[in-house]
Amino acid sequence: MQDLDTPPDSATTTNESTYNPNRSLQKEEEESVESLERTPTQVKELWKFRLRPSEDDEPQDWWFASTAIPLLAATTGPLANVMSIAALVTSWRSNYDPQYPGQDQYSVGFPDPRWCIALNASSLVCGFVGNIFLLFNFTKRIRYIVALPMTIILWYFATGILMGITISVNEYVPPIPPDQTYSQGFWHAVIASVLYLCSSMLLMINMLGYFLGHYPQHFELSDEQRNLILQTMMFFIWLAAGGGVFARVCGWDYADALYFADVTVLTVGFGDFVAPNDTGRGLIFPFSVGGIIILGLMVSSIRRFAQELGHDKVVKKHVESRRIRTLERSIQISHENERNHDLERGLSENGLQSISAPFNPRRQTIAFANPLPLPVQMMSPKSSRSFSLKSPLSPLRSPASTLSNMSERIKHMKPLSSPFKRSNRGPRKSKLLILREEKDRFDAMRGIQYSTRRFKRYSALTMSIIAFGLLWCVGAVVFWRIEQKTQSLSYFEALYFCYVSLLTIGYGDLAPKSNAGKPFFIVWSLIAVPTMTILISDMSDTVVASYKRGTFTLADWTVLPKKGFFRAFIEEHPWLMRTLQFLQHKSQQRAVEKRIAAGFATGPANDDEDPDNTSPPTLEALAQDALDEHALARKLALAIRRTSYDLKAVDHRRYTYEEWVDYTRLIRFTRSFPSNLEEEEEEEGIIEWDWIGENSPMLAEQSEAEWLLDRLCESLGRYMHRQLPQHAKERKRSRIEERFTYSRRES
Repeated sequence: MQDLDTPPDSATTTNESTYNPNRSLQKEEEESVESLERTPTQVKELWKFRLRPSEDDEPQDWWFASTAIPLLAATTGPLANVMSIAALVTSWRSNYDPQYPGQDQYSVGFPDPRWCIALNASSLVCGFVGNIFLLFNFTKRIRYIVALPMTIILWYFATGILMGITISVNEYVPPIPPDQTYSQGFWHAVIASVLYLCSSMLLMINMLGYFLGHYPQHFELSDEQRNLILQTMMFFIWLAAGGGVFARVCGWDYADALYFADVTVLTVGFGDFVAPNDTGRGLIFPFSVGGIIILGLMVSSIRRFAQELGHDKVVKKHVESRRIRTLERSIQISHENERNHDLERGLSENGLQSISAPFNPRRQTIAFANPLPLPVQMMSPKSSRSFSLKSPLSPLRSPASTLSNMSERIKHMKPLSSPFKRSNRGPRKSKLLILREEKDRFDAMRGIQYSTRRFKRYSALTMSIIAFGLLWCVGAVVFWRIEQKTQSLSYFEALYFCYVSLLTIGYGDLAPKSNAGKPFFIVWSLIAVPTMTILISDMSDTVVASYKRGTFTLADWTVLPKKGFFRAFIEEHPWLMRTLQFLQHKSQQRAVEKRIAAGFATGPANDDEDPDNTSPPTLEALAQDALDEHALARKLALAIRRTSYDLKAVDHRRYTYEEWVDYTRLIRFTRSFPSNLEEEEEEEGIIEWDWIGENSPMLAEQSEAEWLLDRLCESLGRYMHRQLPQHAKERKRSRIEERFTYSRRES
């Protein structure tokens, strides 16, 4: 008891001197928050620009500018260097062969002016140095704010020089028709200037996003994306070096040798250029193998990047929008139910006869007007209590505004750690009713999962088909116009040529022969062939997978049925199961009548049950299941073994709601005493998360088996810790107190 003479301040000091871990933790959190508030921000405000540091914790947006644009620039930059090399070492004008007038493939080049060669070399140096600055920017050897402007400026210089000399050559020293024409070197220079210009403009968009504060001053790239950049540079180095070697060995111009190397690595093989000697044929072995390997690695990295980008920016946004729309419908219908309930209660209090009896909106379920892939019912007490709003229903709004307002509303809502906490109003619900209400939300989230899987597969396939169609049709238009003078191609023949090239068939009846067609084919094929490869890979997840399932189904019903197929088919169709049971019952009755007539005893032939025939639990069985600690511990060990087997399966296992309830009980029973578990389940619900909430296990990055295995192992650890002898716990507590006392004395 406190002494009356002791002043209040001293009493407060005495009480605070005792150790209170919660108070000390709260004090540390308050001090850390105050220190963060006192820390000045490192973001620099300059006019309308907002320059962020290299590392910060602020959110990032403009994902295309921050991630995709650097990768595009890293791809087009080395390609522009290769085209610029071909423009430097190849003459820009050529004379037609008198025996083949007007045929570009038989034209012979003649020297260019010295000023043209000098400016062309300076353009190549600017482009190459700009590419080095970009590489050092990716590896963080040079600061972003220094390296990126240097890359943009140098590539703009390269563009300006190439455009200037091409215009000057066309103005002052053009080829004189009909005996002269522009060679492949001239068109290589035109394509290189376009690539430099596009790369510079893309990087300017990236820098604008940094100036506006959408992301920090560095390229946010993963290891896979960095590997893609290195593989792209290695591929173009391999292609350019191969062109130089074949030009020297086979006696070709560098532009023709580069075209031959491209056709060889892409396995098109038109046959218009072949190695004329044994040295060239021998070099094809290592060059083709190395080029195909590097190309395969590059295409694989491109596909992984596209899948990663689609999963992070498209699929997750689709899941979130579906989930928020589901919550929005739950909130609106919950308000309508509450309004109707208040109206009927007011009519009853005024003595007016109501049309229907009053109902409890918390006991209602919602059937969607636009059903999900699985027939689900959405409304449950969890949504009506956790997401109740005090404001009346707002008028209809556009989907974009509804989604944004819903997102802001959910951010300020209470977390759904205990969504089924029972209110003091109303009677306590039975466990079976709670299970059925939770199952509605589980079915809703499972439906969102199924629709998302389908959306992910077919959205990637759709994008690949669109890219393939654009490259096919637009490329055919370009080849039709370029090759019309040399080969008199029709548009249909150009479509045929592009299709054969995309599939790398390469019959050889049609091939680019003009001086403008070969350089364009190099750029077009390096984009089109990997796109075709990605399309085939996306088809393997959709069309090819459907074909395989159809083939397996045909085999199961005809010549190669697998074990258990007919039994699983019968269990999936209850009417067929009832029919077979009825026929079996009739046959047993006839057998009994025969045994009675023969004088044998009647009775079941075998009362033993198959121990392996274990049916999944039902909601009624789970609601009546007795909760015993030792029985739950035994089930916990068996559950860990089952989930470990599911983890080894090729296809990720998706558990039913009844299995989730059973597993969740095994997770929860180690967090409290078994005597309180049944009461907690009745008050808070069986599941301790909201299935359509942000903490739903279906939104986790792990598979369901991995997630469950982690939680079950944590539960096993808590159970083993609970089984420690009491004296061991006392000894551990005494050691902690001794350490605390010693630290207090030292301080």
